[in-house]
Amino acid sequence: MKEFVKEYLAHCKLERNLSQNSVDSYKNDLTKFMAFLDNEGINDLNHVKTSALINYFESIRKEKLSTSTSARNLSAIKGFFNYLARLGYIQNNPTEILRSKRRSRKLPEVLSVKEVDKILNCPDTKNILGLRDKAILEVAYSSGLRVSELLNLKMSNLFFGDEVIRVLGKGSKQRIVPVGRSAMKWVTEYLKTGRPFLEKKMKSENFVFLNKRGTKLSRMGIWKIFSRYSTEAGINKDIHPHTFRHTFATHLLEGGADLRAVQEMLGHTDISTTQIYTHIDREFVKQVHKDFHPRG
Repeated sequence: MKEFVKEYLAHCKLERNLSQNSVDSYKNDLTKFMAFLDNEGINDLNHVKTSALINYFESIRKEKLSTSTSARNLSAIKGFFNYLARLGYIQNNPTEILRSKRRSRKLPEVLSVKEVDKILNCPDTKNILGLRDKAILEVAYSSGLRVSELLNLKMSNLFFGDEVIRVLGKGSKQRIVPVGRSAMKWVTEYLKTGRPFLEKKMKSENFVFLNKRGTKLSRMGIWKIFSRYSTEAGINKDIHPHTFRHTFATHLLEGGADLRAVQEMLGHTDISTTQIYTHIDREFVKQVHKDFHPRG
């Protein structure tokens, strides 16, 4: 059964072009499911009945997983059995009568312009790491990059003469994203007076943002940067790198940006993913009405 899982994950990565993070999540979900089947004494996928699936989902429901995690579990298992059935590895698909849970769309946390300014003003730019952190925060807010896109940004991706950067997004898809003057200024300063002191030959691999050891920053390293300066700025919100991405999109729409243009900048394949930010925008408008209308 493990070989089938391995084959399906390879299919997800190579043919469905899913990101490594998605493939890793599916791997964890399916490994957990296989352990459940093994515990139930089921060692042939042809013997998996719908009742076994229902028992499995009932067992993980008790773990009080988030709606999105539960939905991903169902998606991973349905996708796996659909794949097996399509290739004739199993005779009957036990997931056919299962419905996907509709994910509740939780509005992401966003920052006000003042809160962003407070965070951006925190790093000590006279310090090499502070200068690096300032450049990271500026790029995150200016261009709305994902964490992985910030981590993997290379020197060859910077086209400041054209005021854009080239980004390698989900599924290894490239896109061109505008970058603002303030972000360009601080990245340029970091490249001149900060990065040379961090760079280590044979280790730095042309990555823009480096850690103390001269290698690419880790995901945890990036998270710590955002958490540190949010705390220093005195902002009592759960701030992480994706918060800056949400804020980037929301501020553009509040300023009147076209939804399709924001979709392109964020690298969303489906515009419905971008439309969540129009809900945030409407919340903003309602709050303005409540605050300033005489009968609000």
